[in-house]
Amino acid sequence: MLNDMKTLEDLAKEARRIVMRMIGSLGKGHVGGSLSIVDLLVVLYYEQMRVDPQNIRMANRDRLVMSKGHAGPALYALLTMKGYFDRSEITTLNQPGTNLPSHCDMKLTKGVDMTTGSLGQGLSAAAGMALANRLDNNGAYVYCVIGDGESQEGQIWEAGMFARQMRLYNLIAFLDKNGLQIDGPLEQINSLLSAAEKWRAFGWHVQEIDGHDMQAINNAIEAAKACTDLPSMIVMNTVKGKGWRKIENTVKCHSMPVSPEDVADALRDLA
Repeated sequence: MLNDMKTLEDLAKEARRIVMRMIGSLGKGHVGGSLSIVDLLVVLYYEQMRVDPQNIRMANRDRLVMSKGHAGPALYALLTMKGYFDRSEITTLNQPGTNLPSHCDMKLTKGVDMTTGSLGQGLSAAAGMALANRLDNNGAYVYCVIGDGESQEGQIWEAGMFARQMRLYNLIAFLDKNGLQIDGPLEQINSLLSAAEKWRAFGWHVQEIDGHDMQAINNAIEAAKACTDLPSMIVMNTVKGKGWRKIENTVKCHSMPVSPEDVADALRDLA
C-alpha cells in the first residue's frame, strides 16, 4: 500500500469531519449513508484509483459512479481533500447556485463522472462505462457504489446480468451493506437475504468483507483486479453513521437535521 494504516485512518477521520461540517452548514442531510462509505472512498482515492485532479478529463482515468447518489457529501469530502475544488465550497452544500448538490451531478461538481440519485440506475451507467473502456482498450477501471436498500430496485439486477454477460472484468462494484434504509431495517422491508450468494448466482466474482477495515478493502480490490474474466462485487458490512457514536446503527440518521451542537458532538467523536 502507498500509505500506512495510521495515515489512512487519519484521512478517514478528516473526511468524516468534512462531511459533518458540510451537512451541518445546511442543517440537514444524508448523514448515515455518507459516513458508512468513507473508509472505502479513502482507499479508492489514496490507494487505488488512477485520477489526476489537474487533468480531470484524462481519457484513461479510472471512474467512480456513486449509484447511491444521496451519499454525495462523502464523495465531495474526498474530492476536496484531493484538490478538485477549494475546501471553502463545502459550506455551500445544496444551497442556491452551489456546485455541490445533495445528490451527485456531473455537470456541476469537478471530479464527478456520473449524475446519480435516482436509485438503481448507477450500476447500469457504470456497466456502460466499463464496456466503453474495454472497447477503447485504455486499461481503466470503473468503480460503483450501491446501497443495500437500493438493491431492491430491479434495474440493479438487470445491470448485473448484462455485466456478467459482457464479462466486464474492469467493473468493480461495492455494496454498502449497513442494513438500514429510509423506512427502517432492510430485513423488515424487503430483505436481500444473502447478498453475496445472490451476486454469485448472477455469475460475478464476489467477496464479503468488513467495510471499515481499510486493509481488507484494499486487499479485496487487488483480488478483484486479479480476476480478469468477470465483474466483481465486494459486499461491505458497514455501520450506518460510522464515526458519530450517537447515531451509529440508527434509522433516523439516513437523513436528519444536524444542528451546530450535533456537529460539535460528532467532531469530538472524530477528534
